[in-house]
Amino acid sequence: MDGVLVIDKPLGPTSFDVVRQVRGLLKVKKAGHTGTLDPMATGVLPVCLGEATKVAGIITEGDKAYDAVVRLGVETDTQDAQGKPTAEAPVPPLTAPLLEAVLARFRGTFEQVPPMYSAVKVAGKRLYELARAGEEVERASRTVTVHELVLRDFSADRLTLSVRCTKGFYVRTLAYDLGRALGCGAHLEALRRTMSGPFTLARALPLGDLASLSREAVAARLVSLADSLTDLPAVRVNAEEARRVSHGVPVEVAPVPGRVRVLGPDDALLAMAEVVGGRLRYLRVFN
Repeated sequence: MDGVLVIDKPLGPTSFDVVRQVRGLLKVKKAGHTGTLDPMATGVLPVCLGEATKVAGIITEGDKAYDAVVRLGVETDTQDAQGKPTAEAPVPPLTAPLLEAVLARFRGTFEQVPPMYSAVKVAGKRLYELARAGEEVERASRTVTVHELVLRDFSADRLTLSVRCTKGFYVRTLAYDLGRALGCGAHLEALRRTMSGPFTLARALPLGDLASLSREAVAARLVSLADSLTDLPAVRVNAEEARRVSHGVPVEVAPVPGRVRVLGPDDALLAMAEVVGGRLRYLRVFN
């Protein structure tokens, strides 16, 4: 069983718990997720099966989209609802113009400092390990891009947002930073991922439904390797060139910047490559 199964992750389990459950139910040896979701988060979690595990790292690079609820007036040590409150402050009167002015600061490309409760490594240790030990260390900021940040609704102490962003962006930290910008503090109360790369909720299978499906029904829902990499430009080759690709022999193609997916005459994924000097340089060949 090779391909990507898009799971609608429920509230509670970790991403690893979901992969473990999928592996057990489908009796597959190789499975892995692409982009961790916190236990409190729900939504799109692509799970790579079989040969698709070879492209998991590429799939992870895709943009993400989320719907989020931000609770104003309370900060927590984890920057989300699972943490312990660390500070409280009154929320100022909110208006749409005020909120739009603040949100404007978090659109585009800027630097973001990852939270202490994260898997980022500092001096060989995960930040969450240090945080659980009561330590707080200086973290280097990361360049992130928010393509879209939309205010969907707001009340006296809550904001509902939609975010589309690059890999590595922390919505928890966005909530924290918004609270600081408004002068009252905040934390992330709820999060639902609606998109991860080419995968959306429309094609996601609720985890609870997996056990009731036959192996054939699950196989029919799998996204092929070629369709999993639609964010990459496609280079198509003929039957003779496809034979050469399968043996790792360079093939001359038109120049294309960055990584590409190499497709055969039947649109099957043959390889991932870069075009260097008008020839394919293979990063991964699939047999």
